[in-house]
Amino acid sequence: MLTGAGGSLRRHHEIYGARARRGRDLIDLIAAAGLTGRGGAAFPVARKIEATAHAARRRNRPIVVANGAEGEPLSGKDAVLLRQSPHLVLDGLAAVAEAVGAQAAHLCVPAHRVDELAALVAERAASGWDRTPVTVTATAGRFVDGETTAIVDLLSGGPGLPRNRMVPSAVRGVGGRPTLVQNVETLAHVALIHRNGAAWFRGRGTAAEPGTALVTLSGRAGLDGVVETDLGTPLAVMLRRISVDPTDLRAVLVGGFHGTWVDGRAVPRLALSARSLSEVGASPGAGVFSYLMRGERGLPVVAEIVGHLAHESAGQCGPCRFGMPALAEAMTAVAAGAGAHAAHRAITLADTIDGRGACSHPDGTAHMVRSALRVFADEVAAGQIR
Repeated sequence: MLTGAGGSLRRHHEIYGARARRGRDLIDLIAAAGLTGRGGAAFPVARKIEATAHAARRRNRPIVVANGAEGEPLSGKDAVLLRQSPHLVLDGLAAVAEAVGAQAAHLCVPAHRVDELAALVAERAASGWDRTPVTVTATAGRFVDGETTAIVDLLSGGPGLPRNRMVPSAVRGVGGRPTLVQNVETLAHVALIHRNGAAWFRGRGTAAEPGTALVTLSGRAGLDGVVETDLGTPLAVMLRRISVDPTDLRAVLVGGFHGTWVDGRAVPRLALSARSLSEVGASPGAGVFSYLMRGERGLPVVAEIVGHLAHESAGQCGPCRFGMPALAEAMTAVAAGAGAHAAHRAITLADTIDGRGACSHPDGTAHMVRSALRVFADEVAAGQIR
């Protein structure tokens, strides 16, 4: 997937060949491949496409969106993919748009990428590569930008904030039309399956979780990178690729700022798999793994993350306006050595905001904090007795 073709359509064609031209049978092909979303939720892609197509038959022609917002600070996979293989993403967007009979397609990316990608879209349109018009739109550069309802709000003329919508975007999204929002990596996989078939895709990964995924590895040690690897790959193997000793870990944050802290001692028995990671209460999410080495303190890192999340909230509800700043303050106290009392207050605040926000931002933050206080309980205790 990360071939390095860059923005050259000619080079892209040399590597991958002409874009496949199929209609409705793309949905069946994706279903047979077993592709799940790579943006975080891992929902079966064929079911999302089918839901949009079904709603479109009853309502209006749909809108298809490639989500490249990547507001998660620890994730770099979408940026790398759009830099190295942008036409693969655009091929997948075009294929899905044609499969559902979309009226229009959109690519949402950070502002600094808009001009470059718009030029590629214009080249494709001029060459007849795509049939559906594509608009490249800038996101606002916030953590919450990539949330589906925030994307729908942005493209509907709003400020791009997440909304607590009772009606799925597949039924009523941009401008009231059925809308399919897919992560850019997911669409790159669609393009490859479209060309190579379901059996080819299932040749990688595991029977239960087929294919590959882009993973972002990062840590305070300065050793990091984005790699493409089979689902089911042991985490130890991935870490060794960037010269990190998996037996010398303090902890790993799995899934990003809304993810789960995992004790480093568990890492050697875990794999890049929803089934494997569920054993420790985690999930692959958007493929983010941020590690701390033995000897590094975790609580200051957690406090910094919660402070960032409080600052990045949409400010639309009480949990975001009041609860998140209070939680950030509590975690700062915990990191400073305030001990069990401050940790108890942080847990109470996390429980209070969980499930009560206008969107899922407080929920993800609460989950991350609870996992951190479990994994770094020794640091809390050490602060108590200082």
